[in-house]
Amino acid sequence: MAKYVLQQYKGRLNSRVKISGCKNAALPIMCAATLSTETSTISDIPDLIDVNIMKDILVHLGANIQYDKASKTMTIGYGGNGSFEAPYDMVDKLRASVLSMGVLLATKGMAKVASPGGCPIGARPIDLHLKGFAAMGAEIQQGHGYVMAMASRGLHGATIYLDFPSVGATENIMLAAVTARGETIIDNAANEPEIVDLASFLSSMGADISGAGTDKIRIQGVNKLHAADHTIMPDRIETESFMAIAAILGGRLEIVNAIPEHVKPVTAKLREMGCVVTEEEGCIVVETPENVNLKSVDIKTLPHPGFPTDMQAPFTSLLCKTAGTGIITETVFENRFLHVQELKRMGANIKIDGRTAYIEGGLPLTGTKVKAMDLRAGMAMILAGLFADGQTEIDNIYHIERGYEDLPEKLRSMGVEIARID
Repeated sequence: MAKYVLQQYKGRLNSRVKISGCKNAALPIMCAATLSTETSTISDIPDLIDVNIMKDILVHLGANIQYDKASKTMTIGYGGNGSFEAPYDMVDKLRASVLSMGVLLATKGMAKVASPGGCPIGARPIDLHLKGFAAMGAEIQQGHGYVMAMASRGLHGATIYLDFPSVGATENIMLAAVTARGETIIDNAANEPEIVDLASFLSSMGADISGAGTDKIRIQGVNKLHAADHTIMPDRIETESFMAIAAILGGRLEIVNAIPEHVKPVTAKLREMGCVVTEEEGCIVVETPENVNLKSVDIKTLPHPGFPTDMQAPFTSLLCKTAGTGIITETVFENRFLHVQELKRMGANIKIDGRTAYIEGGLPLTGTKVKAMDLRAGMAMILAGLFADGQTEIDNIYHIERGYEDLPEKLRSMGVEIARID
């Protein structure tokens, strides 16, 4: 098992970092490309574990895929053969693999998918996905660790109300609906930027979609989709992670290939803490003046456009350094404080009461051996290791490398002393 060895950063930043393409946009768009037998070209797809797992799943299901890791370009088309079943040994590694259901129902009329895996941050049931498929005419069967959906007569449009604005369910229903008969309306839809990016790609393939980015999406089914070229949006969670890194290290960090509109909640909290955040087109600069001591804030995670749950763990580490007591309330996932025990091993004083964490800031942390308990918890360990005294060893970095491309290289370019050791 590989690990990161990280030394305490001493000094102040004066650096620049470029953000990669967004994993959470790339995965559904890869699925969408297989809705056409023609070959689409997708640019800025990050070279990540999750991307490669999704590629393997789609190839197993009949896709033709070529990925040039040097240029981050992928060509994708549906070959017409392959299985209608996404097996456990693939699906267990990637929760987003459930998105293959919408594509399989649209292209083959049936889908069998093992119950999905991914990070252990909460139950995240797929009942909303299945509710949408059932409304569109699919017959659902569950058992023995698998979910089967069948639409022998094809899918038809429906009005679907989501009890929670689930990103995955919104995407899956969109994938199934673009070639279904009639109109599909997704009410209380997720409105994350990744939804807009998916809709943009599908529209360029010939889909008829309106309302993406709002809580009501309308899709008029079309008979056939064609190939399209698309560039993946920048990764907003990576952007926000580097914004937090800039705050923790002090000095100035220029973050390029970033969309300021996508990171408003994090920008607001960093300004409240005392950081200076300036925005330009495609660029964000985070500065912490030398005479400023960052102060604690209170945070409540919410679906977009609220404060993102994916930044809760990194901000827990950041609040360990700030003056005062910070409070974080997690409303999205019920098991997303796995990083707290690891931070306590480094000397953090954090108390958990239900879904709320109370973080006493300003206490010194000491580097030690810790684990990345999930993807974003791994970034929390990186942030803590940057200011903890001495050396920090982070195991389980498989989770981190699922979502952050070339992280050691990017940190080293900023002056951070970090090594990846097999």
